Amino acid sequence: MADISTDVLVIGTGPAGSATAALLASYGVEVMVINRYRWLSNTPRAHITNQRTMEVLRDLGHEVEAEAMMHAAPQHLMGENVFCESLAGEELGRMKSWGTSPLSKAEHLMSSPCEMNDLPQTFMEPILFKTACSRGAQARMSTEYVSHEQDGDGVTTTCHDRLTGKTFTVRSKYLVGADGGNSMVAEHLGLPFEGKMGVGGSMNILFKADLSRYVAHRPSVLYWVMQPGADVGGIGMGLVRMVRPWNEWLIVWGYDINQPAPVVDAAMATQVARQLVGDPELEIDLISANTWTVNNCFATHMQKGRVFIMGDAAHRHPPSNGLGSNTSIQDGYNLAWKLAAVVKGQATPKLLDSYSTERAPIARQIVTRANQSIAEFGPIFEALGMDGGVDHDKIQRSMAARCDATPAAEAQREALRKAIELKKYEFDCHGVEMNQRYTSGAVVTDGQQPPTPNAEMELHYQPTTYPGARLPHVWLFDRNGAKHSTLDLTGKGQFTLITGIGGEPWIAAAETLSQSLNLPIRIVKIGPRCAIEDHGGDWARAREIRDAGCLLVRPDQHVAWRADTLTADPQADLTRVLHAILGH
Repeated sequence: MADISTDVLVIGTGPAGSATAALLASYGVEVMVINRYRWLSNTPRAHITNQRTMEVLRDLGHEVEAEAMMHAAPQHLMGENVFCESLAGEELGRMKSWGTSPLSKAEHLMSSPCEMNDLPQTFMEPILFKTACSRGAQARMSTEYVSHEQDGDGVTTTCHDRLTGKTFTVRSKYLVGADGGNSMVAEHLGLPFEGKMGVGGSMNILFKADLSRYVAHRPSVLYWVMQPGADVGGIGMGLVRMVRPWNEWLIVWGYDINQPAPVVDAAMATQVARQLVGDPELEIDLISANTWTVNNCFATHMQKGRVFIMGDAAHRHPPSNGLGSNTSIQDGYNLAWKLAAVVKGQATPKLLDSYSTERAPIARQIVTRANQSIAEFGPIFEALGMDGGVDHDKIQRSMAARCDATPAAEAQREALRKAIELKKYEFDCHGVEMNQRYTSGAVVTDGQQPPTPNAEMELHYQPTTYPGARLPHVWLFDRNGAKHSTLDLTGKGQFTLITGIGGEPWIAAAETLSQSLNLPIRIVKIGPRCAIEDHGGDWARAREIRDAGCLLVRPDQHVAWRADTLTADPQADLTRVLHAILGH
């Protein structure tokens, strides 16, 4: 007999694990989460927090969203990616990033009730972990996953208590491996992966120093440094990253992956910091330094039986585009409601098959995008004559040549402008964050044709209510005049049926099914003199159905099914759809 029993055991308390535990606990599921270390992340690895992730935090509660915003550097300070010889040296160019240009800002405002921000992992993890524990999740630190065995009824996991040296077992109905890029859970499952680990080498140097005199006039999260050796290993260039404005910083510099990793001691850290900042007298307060490898690897399948993987365990890639923790948290948002429905007996285990079907293509997409973003630094190097060499004089001559009054120099200037503009696919790639659409057994299309793919789908969010897409955000109003996002009217672990005037039979059908399936279904009726009104007509333009039609929205705010108008038998149709999704 196992020493401990729970419904779901989560391995890892990073963004994926803590988010999953918080969501499951919020849904009333018994969950236990373990971490092999004594505490949470002590380095601010992930930081870019996109709108979709903030929507997940908002769904956990406005107080969770508010706490995240309180600790985050706001969007307007994320500013302009700066390309320079050093912080103190010549600036080579810059681009407005992360939704701060006027057109992109408008798109962000229209797309979501939430703002993206810069929230270091050292702040994000405690918020998610605290939310999980305060809502009932059991947590054990200094507890290491050893192995697991699954059978027809559950999973028995062997754990090692690093404080006492003893082993113990946990019996759970399901196991979630959110144990990072060297996931033992994924290894023990023997899941298939594509790609390669260790394609480049980088070092992180975390330090404190007041650099405001170099950045006050151009606030940004990222300052990209063009120096000899900048394209060796690493993430494309030398990087000075703001952690806390403007006195805590993280420097990233590459090393040759084919050589032994360097020992980054205080002397080396200071030398690299002085080099990239461009201040030979700079004194830093070194917090930590470490080396890491750039990966290009993803799981093509993310589950086996009762065991699932997520986060870095499933998609291993460089930090380009800021997709890491965002995708990890969204993995948890996809899986948690499905586990809750199965554990509560509302759905059959067939529903869980949709997790890998939906999230594995996302893993492939974001790993491909992140590594492609590194390659897209190439045109900048070419425009400046930095061809991979370390001849400082040659590079300086190439950079200086762009200042000449010659046709060649004019062409060089134009090439540099276009090369920097191309980086919008990394630093303002809104579509890759917001256009995730699912095709699986948990989505019913009834043969409807999907929207025609757009060439700019990776760059720009394209709202639709086509089944599988995230429900579009618009602002609606209650009878007291308070405004609510369409996303605020959904989620919270429940299905939602949205209809309008003439859609009353859908409401009756949903109420009947809610009782027979023991499945809470939230009802939202939108129209004049209804509880929710569309004064500006924004919902009428976004919904892509008629007044008497309906949208069935999943607990993760993705559309499960839609009907353009009232059908001949709404009860039968809604029954058919919910039975298909829930696996009955």
